[in-house]
Amino acid sequence: MQFLKESMLELIIQTSTNLPPDVRKAMAWALRTESPQAQAGQALAIIGQNIDMAHQGEGAICQDTGMLTFEIKTPVGVNQIAIRKQTLEAVAEATKRGKLRPNSVDPITGKNSGDNLGPGTPIFHFEQWEKPEVEVRLILKGGGCENKNIQYSLPCQLEHLGRADRDLEGVRKCLLHAVWQAQGQGCAPGAIGVCIGSDRAGGYHLAKQQLFRTLDDTNPDAVLAELEEQIMEQANKLGVGAMGFGGANSLIGCKITAANRLPASFFVTVAYDCWAFRRLGILLDAESGAITLWLYRDPERPVEKLISAGTGFQLTGREIRLEPPLSEEQVRALKVGDVVLINGPMVTGRDAAHHYLLHHDTPYDMHGAILYHCGPVMLKENNQWQVKAAGPTTSIREEPYEADIIRRFGLRAVMGKGGMGPKTGAALKEYGAVYLHAIGGAAQFYARCLPKVHGVHLLEELGVPEAMWVFEARNFPAIVTMDSHGNSLHAEVSAATGAELEKVVKR
Repeated sequence: MQFLKESMLELIIQTSTNLPPDVRKAMAWALRTESPQAQAGQALAIIGQNIDMAHQGEGAICQDTGMLTFEIKTPVGVNQIAIRKQTLEAVAEATKRGKLRPNSVDPITGKNSGDNLGPGTPIFHFEQWEKPEVEVRLILKGGGCENKNIQYSLPCQLEHLGRADRDLEGVRKCLLHAVWQAQGQGCAPGAIGVCIGSDRAGGYHLAKQQLFRTLDDTNPDAVLAELEEQIMEQANKLGVGAMGFGGANSLIGCKITAANRLPASFFVTVAYDCWAFRRLGILLDAESGAITLWLYRDPERPVEKLISAGTGFQLTGREIRLEPPLSEEQVRALKVGDVVLINGPMVTGRDAAHHYLLHHDTPYDMHGAILYHCGPVMLKENNQWQVKAAGPTTSIREEPYEADIIRRFGLRAVMGKGGMGPKTGAALKEYGAVYLHAIGGAAQFYARCLPKVHGVHLLEELGVPEAMWVFEARNFPAIVTMDSHGNSLHAEVSAATGAELEKVVKR
């Protein structure tokens, strides 16, 4: 199979950089149906531009290129060991080229392997079939949406919904709750793969497999097909909206399967995926490993742009320019809903950096600074670091740390996606800081707003995604969603959508 490695490398690159047509169609619909003046409309405009940029520049759609999961079907007699070996080589090569972020971390030592290889990564599921070719399907599912996966054990009590019983009505309540609880942390509008039944481990596997279905297919089971349509209609009445800003588009897909269960167990398992719904597939010649057919997409058909010239994210002239270091007076003048444009130095810090800063002094002067929750894709070219992808990560993971970091180091803004909790909100109010919301997954859009790398700290200790990168920002747009006066858009939307959740279930 002399062409197998190159075939797998092309599959990985295309999956990371080029959304499939069914997802593009769904996102185009979201763009058309959301008010462009609303915060959700502004978010979708940036998302649309990002999707186009990723395809045109063959760059990662989202900086979190996720956990690679391969579903591979082979004819009897084909060497699966050889397929695995060449696929691992292709994964390492794609990482070296900056098409994948190094995402494989040892859970004991915290060390990043640097090439996306290690025990359990990537994930392989092999199956034999009676067809003569090899089928490979790949899904890239990032950590933000993976963290919003959820499993229910019926009967159970659900916030806003009361008791969910062991019947289809109980399942419906669980699925609507799953969409509601994801809010902007899962980068809405999202898609859900669902398994009703099975055991705990099998439920998650089968739920994730449902994400390999196209968004526009019809479930062959009439009962499940009706439930899928019902969830789509009702979930989009909740008002979660793009990035949890409120709006008409909360879900772009719902795909459900059922599997027999033990009498004592009734699990409903939900695999949540974000708008950056990256999955593709190929058929391979079983002897040469060459690609004979692309699944989900036709490479001969031109990719339709989502954003036409003159549209997309448009400046209004009402944006507020922020040039770090920021003063307390500047920050306290900001309020929820303000759109800001950042110009000047900005430092990144994620989970490992926050933990480090609790026990050490900062390697970078953060007084008056903006701390960006971002794990970028970086590539060294001609001895210079280049930003290849740089969207925000989910901020709520830093909730246990952020208030202390703000207090100790004099931050004036933290920026990420999905918002933060009451502890951080209290610190923003007490010390004079704000939370800025960047658009989740918009890795190419934001990479172009970071034209220069000033330096990097803790690279050897923490690895590329977790290191503290110092960037120069140029017209980097974000929205104030938590201000220094105790106001939070996220709390408002969560309360409003919770009320709608109660209404939808009663209808």
